[in-house]
Amino acid sequence: MKQDNPMKQIRIEKVTVNMGVGEAGEELKKAQTIMEAITGSKSIQTICKVKQPDWGIREGLPIGVKVTLRKKKAEEFLKKALKAKDNALNAKSFDLKGNFGFGIREHIDLQGIKYDPKLGIRGFDVLVSLERRGYRIKKRKNKKESISKHHWIKKDEALEFMKQIFGVEING
Repeated sequence: MKQDNPMKQIRIEKVTVNMGVGEAGEELKKAQTIMEAITGSKSIQTICKVKQPDWGIREGLPIGVKVTLRKKKAEEFLKKALKAKDNALNAKSFDLKGNFGFGIREHIDLQGIKYDPKLGIRGFDVLVSLERRGYRIKKRKNKKESISKHHWIKKDEALEFMKQIFGVEING
């Protein structure tokens, strides 16, 4: 995929790794330990925003952990996570703006992670946001602008990027 315009080159903005626990306390601490072990970064707790009496959760209760990775760390973790998925993704995992996500059932599927009976086995989600140069205008403090639809990353461009850069096989 040769492109002459450097503003059209796609890159990884961030990789967000999310692990839902559903309850606070000891299980949340175990999940936090696992998350920090697999990503190598400090995790933060995610807070419940809605009340679900059937599940025993309420607003403001911590129910999960997440880590946001950027730049080199994001790329390295994404390679490890894709290897755990046998370098294959489903085309349905991609949205219309080129972002995608996938789940890993057991954290021990990642290379170099050992099973610890005290922590148990947890699954997690990996969400990847792609961007092009110039996307900063939507986040800057002064003179925020929206991204032109001609500059958006389309689903087929994201699929091609993942095939070319990471050697991912697309199913479906």
